[in-house]
Amino acid sequence: MNKKVAFYTLGCKLNYSETSSIGRIFKEAGYETTPFNSQADVYVINTCSVTDHADKKCRKVVKEALKHSPNAYITIVGCYAQLKPREIAEIPGVDMVLGAAEKFNIIQHINDLTKQEKAVVHNAPIDETHQFVSAYSIGDRTRTFLKVQDGCDYSCTFCTIPLARGASRSGKIEDIVRQAEEIAASGVKEIVLTGVNIGDYGIRDGKRQDRFLDLVKALDEVEGIDRIRISSIEPNLLANEIIEFVAQSKRFVPHFHMPLQSGSNNVLSKMRRRYKRELYAERVAKIKSLMPDCCIGVDVIVGFPGETREDFLDTYNFLNEMDISYLHVFTYSERENTIAAQMEGAVPGAQRSDRSKMLHILSEKKRRAFYEKQLGKVGEVLFESDVKDGYMHGFSKNYVKVRSLYDPLLVNEIVPVKFMTITDQCEVEIEELPELLVH
Repeated sequence: MNKKVAFYTLGCKLNYSETSSIGRIFKEAGYETTPFNSQADVYVINTCSVTDHADKKCRKVVKEALKHSPNAYITIVGCYAQLKPREIAEIPGVDMVLGAAEKFNIIQHINDLTKQEKAVVHNAPIDETHQFVSAYSIGDRTRTFLKVQDGCDYSCTFCTIPLARGASRSGKIEDIVRQAEEIAASGVKEIVLTGVNIGDYGIRDGKRQDRFLDLVKALDEVEGIDRIRISSIEPNLLANEIIEFVAQSKRFVPHFHMPLQSGSNNVLSKMRRRYKRELYAERVAKIKSLMPDCCIGVDVIVGFPGETREDFLDTYNFLNEMDISYLHVFTYSERENTIAAQMEGAVPGAQRSDRSKMLHILSEKKRRAFYEKQLGKVGEVLFESDVKDGYMHGFSKNYVKVRSLYDPLLVNEIVPVKFMTITDQCEVEIEELPELLVH
């Protein structure tokens, strides 16, 4: 019988794309993939260093895996595995830890599943990681996350990603287009472009060879894909020509997620961000001038060292006044080996928590206001396979979340609808429009 492998992913969309690709590597080696809550011979846990309590989460997932299969071989990969390999190796039950350069060679390392007294660690220094390894998720979602870029050359004072993933590097346009064509052939309707800093796309062998706009234009010509979504892009890299192209694109949807991190230029400077709030406001205005119904999501960090109440209120008021759609709010937490962790002016935990709550409430307000503007309009919704309390869900091109009574015929279908009302859960109820073309 084939050996069985199970996966668990912590963190970002990029991690999900890489887990899926590692899964295909196992399949080619003859393994059968099984759910994480079932018995397996191998468990692969893909970790994250950005979210809080990485060690605690990793330990808990390892413990759960061993509940299902006490003698299984446990392998830890991902950003946390690159940053803290020795620490992870001490977690009871862990058999192998693979760093950034080794995770895609997992089969070569894992052939012998014999458990040893001590975990095996394969972890090269991150500055030796130069190769771009392509990845995309498929088979488990209506949409696919397609990795186009990895690593980061920025040096934000709060971030460990350059330490965990190395320098910025990208795939070739022709290779990414070919992968998009493979995804299209599988029946997936939507691709989400992902990476660490995708606006910096185009660096290979340490030199810039392409631009993100070049990739966008090439992918816009891929037949068989209805939608392409840009996951997250730095405001200083979202050039006006990219915005203008998306506005008239055949496949790219009106949805941008732009990290802001702070609405205070004082804090942005301490973070070593590469823009000021004025540029961010210009980008939002440009987007809305060309695509009034465009969804704009924002990352923001509260409680950064030295953030005064005035700095926070600058951020709050800046966000409140802008025509944005939702927030992803992160409470600052100290990370080893970062400049910010050594800065003076630590914000007390209670203040960090209060500021986070204020922005979460603002996010709910912004999302509801954005949805209210869509009521009465017609859009197209791509329905997913999730079912909760008899309802299924989907998203419009501009990322309006809708719900509808479950119908298996709607799964992975793009359906023309009219946005009708907003539920207490901030989902939009719809009226289907069968007289219009259904894809």
